[in-house]
Amino acid sequence: MTSHGQITQDAARHVEEVELRGHIIDSLLLPKILDIVTSRGGAFRIKRITIGQARNDPSYALLEISAPSDELLQEIVGQVADHGAVSTASQDCRLAAADIAGAFPEGFYSTTNQRTEVRLAGHWIEVADQEMDCGVLVDPQAQTARAVAMSDVEVGDLFVVGHAGTRVFPEMRETEDRRMFEFMGSSVSTEKPKGLAIREVARELYKIRSTGGRTLLVGGPAIVHTGSGEHLCELIRRGYLNVLFAGNALATHDIEQALFGTSLGIHLDRGIPAEEGHEHHLRAINRIRRAGGIRSAVESGLLTSGIMYECVKNNVDFLLAGSIRDDGPLPEVITDVLVAQREMRRRIRDIDFCLMIATTLHSIAVGNLLPARVRVVCVDINPSTVIKLNDRGSFQTVGLVTDVEPFLRSLVIELDVLEAASLAATGRRDANLG
Repeated sequence: MTSHGQITQDAARHVEEVELRGHIIDSLLLPKILDIVTSRGGAFRIKRITIGQARNDPSYALLEISAPSDELLQEIVGQVADHGAVSTASQDCRLAAADIAGAFPEGFYSTTNQRTEVRLAGHWIEVADQEMDCGVLVDPQAQTARAVAMSDVEVGDLFVVGHAGTRVFPEMRETEDRRMFEFMGSSVSTEKPKGLAIREVARELYKIRSTGGRTLLVGGPAIVHTGSGEHLCELIRRGYLNVLFAGNALATHDIEQALFGTSLGIHLDRGIPAEEGHEHHLRAINRIRRAGGIRSAVESGLLTSGIMYECVKNNVDFLLAGSIRDDGPLPEVITDVLVAQREMRRRIRDIDFCLMIATTLHSIAVGNLLPARVRVVCVDINPSTVIKLNDRGSFQTVGLVTDVEPFLRSLVIELDVLEAASLAATGRRDANLG
């Protein structure tokens, strides 16, 4: 079977076969791969194709890809490999030792956020700690492979080079319990039905808590500025959030609000500036530094309310990553960005769901670290935040363009409804058993 990109005699000098398996038709993977081949100057021939008949049946395609030069062919094969195309040639991955600390060997395999395997001694090994924009560190004796950031490379480490002996498993069709997000997964828009979207986010949070999963919140200071802090505190108290990633600003203004009743010097209950209110955030930082940190301030009774207080009291793990803009900063803020990255990587390994609220830079940073299996909902008044996340490769992100306070307030209300329904159902079961 041939197609628009049919192999020509000139292009036939350099040929390689690749195969695709899974939901390659309805996920549009096959047309995407064919487009990559032709747009890069190659050609293709579909040698065999089997289309799944039922909804859950996988499909299969065997493609012959050609290019006028071997260099171009390998470039094309490498690009389609990132979308799940696997060479039919049985060969192990090629390894090269790092000769410089903090740098990969030339020609290293650059990872995606999709589940990946490499072939070692004839066996396919899953790459651990999957993350985009990393290299694959291999231990041939232990038969292990894991994604490693460039900054963590040590001399002598063995890394995969090229695409031979690698295969990627793209996230395919949404399963029944995940297709609830499909209506949110189209282009970012302010016109999507907010109530329905928030209801589905609430169901996801409720399901994850019920099944023992873990949810990460990536939050910005607008949560505090908009008076949404108490809604977030309620989510923490009720066990819906397990990890918080933020910067110095969210924690500082949360503590400022707890100590002085202001955020950025503005009384949140009255919306008017406080006298000398511009100093409040600095005075809040200073008090916490004098107390020895946030945890010490809670334990001593200095800090008695707010988001950070609830995190400490409810054993919610938090990581505050600093920036060059920070005042203070608070003692718990990690000011070395490489250390902050490593800590983030360590703490996201068991995350099932991520909620990003009102923070562009932190959202993009965390999106770069998350594997594609983790579902992400990004809530921001600015549509460009979600667009940037998708452009950076975090395609599993769905966005909701809205103000923070109405979103969090409605989210708590929807969770109230779910909890009440669950309690009523339990009561009916108990009555029937009685």
